[in-house]
Amino acid sequence: MSNGNRNTKRPKDSDFTLPDNFQFGVATAGFQVEGGINGPGEPANNWLSWERAGRVEPSGSAVSFWTDYEDQLDRVVEMGCNSIRIGIEWARCEPEDGVFDQQAIDGYIKILQACRARGLEPLVTLHHFTHPHYLGDKFWVDVSAPERYLVWVKKAIESFHPYCHQWVTINELNIYAIETFIIGTFPPGKYGDVTSMIRTLDHLLTAHIGAYEVIHSVQPNAVVGTNNFCFSLYDIDRLLSDVLYGRSQGVAREDLFLWLEERRFTYMNHVSAMTPNPYRRRDAILAKFVRSNTRIEKGLSRAIAAVYASPYDLTLDVSQIDYYDPVTSHHLRLPGHKTSGGRNWLPGRLLWDHIQDPSRLASYSSLNTIAGSQLWIVENGLGSRVKKGCSYPRLDGWDRPSHMKASLGATVKAIEKGTPITGYWHWTLCDNYEWGSYEPRFGIFGIDRERSNKWLDTDSMGNNSAGAYKKIIEGLRNGDLSVVN
Repeated sequence: MSNGNRNTKRPKDSDFTLPDNFQFGVATAGFQVEGGINGPGEPANNWLSWERAGRVEPSGSAVSFWTDYEDQLDRVVEMGCNSIRIGIEWARCEPEDGVFDQQAIDGYIKILQACRARGLEPLVTLHHFTHPHYLGDKFWVDVSAPERYLVWVKKAIESFHPYCHQWVTINELNIYAIETFIIGTFPPGKYGDVTSMIRTLDHLLTAHIGAYEVIHSVQPNAVVGTNNFCFSLYDIDRLLSDVLYGRSQGVAREDLFLWLEERRFTYMNHVSAMTPNPYRRRDAILAKFVRSNTRIEKGLSRAIAAVYASPYDLTLDVSQIDYYDPVTSHHLRLPGHKTSGGRNWLPGRLLWDHIQDPSRLASYSSLNTIAGSQLWIVENGLGSRVKKGCSYPRLDGWDRPSHMKASLGATVKAIEKGTPITGYWHWTLCDNYEWGSYEPRFGIFGIDRERSNKWLDTDSMGNNSAGAYKKIIEGLRNGDLSVVN
C-alpha cells in the first residue's frame, strides 16, 4: 500500500507545490472511536453519569479502534495519508485516582508504533473533552484543575515521547467551556453559567501553558499547540490564542488588555467584511452582547500570569484550528425549522444542518496564523444524519466529496496567498460516537451500526469519499490543481 509519499512529474500547466512535508490525515478522538469506556468494569470518564442516567446514548463499543486499530490504520494509509490525529484517554490510563494502568499505556504505545510502522506521523491529543469520572463533572472549574491535569501530562509525555512529537494539549477550549456551561450539551449540562465558563477557560489556558512547558522539558523538539473552533466572534475564539501570543509580540503585561482591544477591532472588521447579510448584523448584535456581559479577558488572570511567568515567550509551536461553520449567528435558529428527516425543535442548528461555505477557510486560516509559525487545520468535515438505519441527505445538497474538494481548494488558495498551512486532518475516518449520539455521521467510511455494525465501502450517504480524498491527496502532491477545481 502507498504511504502517500510518492513523487511523480507535475503537470506542465501547474506551478503549485505543496509545502515540504505537508501532512494529510484524518482526525479522531479516543472516546469517540475506541470503545470500552463507561461500561461495567471499564474505565469511566466524565460522561458516565449521563450514559447511566439515559441522558445520552451509551458509547458502547464505539468503532472498536482500541482492538481493531491495525485494520483501521490500513484504511488511512490506503487513502494516501501520512498522518493521523488520535486521542489518548486519560481515564483509560489512570482509571483510579493516582493509579496508572501500565497495560493501557502499553496499548497506546502499540497503537503509536503501528502508526509509525505505516508511515503515519501521529498527532496526539491529550484531552479531548474527557477526563476521569472521579474528578467530577465540574473538574475544570476547580482551582486545582491545571495542576492536576499536569500530573497526567507528565505521565503521558514520559510514556509516549519516544513514539510521537506532535501534540494537541487540549482540544477546542472554547467549545468545551461553551457546551458545558452555556448551552448545556456536555456534562454537567449547565445553562448560561458565564462565571463557570470563564473560570474554565482560564484554567484550560493555564493548563495548556503548563503542558507546553512539561512537554518541552522532556522533548525539546516537540511541536505543541491547542486548537480553537473557528468563530466569527473574537471573544470566544481568537482572544484565547492572543492571550498566549501577546508576550511574544513584545506586549508588556500591563498593556495586554489594550493590545487585545486592538486585535479585536482588526479581527471583527475582517470577519464582518466576509460575513453575508443578514448574519453580519446578527453577529454584530451577538458580539456586543457577549462583550458587554462577559469581558472574558478580565477573567483570565491565572492564564495571563502563567504566560508572563513562563520560561517561553510563546507557548504555541504551531497554530491549530478546527473549521466547520464559523459564523456564530448561523448556529441560532427558531425552533420548529425543517431539518434532514423531520423538524428540529431546538433553538439551534443540528450538526447536519451547519451552513457550509468552505471558501471562507482561506480567510480564517490567514486570520488565525501566528507570525513565524505554521498553521494546521486539525479538523474539517461535513455532517449528515442517519436515524434508525435511514440515511438522510443534507437539505443544502452538499456531499462529502464535494465538500472535501471545496475545502482543500480553499486550503490551496490560502497557501498560494502565503498562509503557511502545512497540515490538514479531515474529520473523521469513520462514523463514530458524536458526544451523546451516533445519529450525526462525519465519517469518510460509513458504519452500518443498526444492522451488521460493519464498515461500508462508502460514507453514510453512499459516496466514495475515501476515493475522493485519495484522488485529491495524490493530485495536490503532484501539483495538479484540477482535483480541487
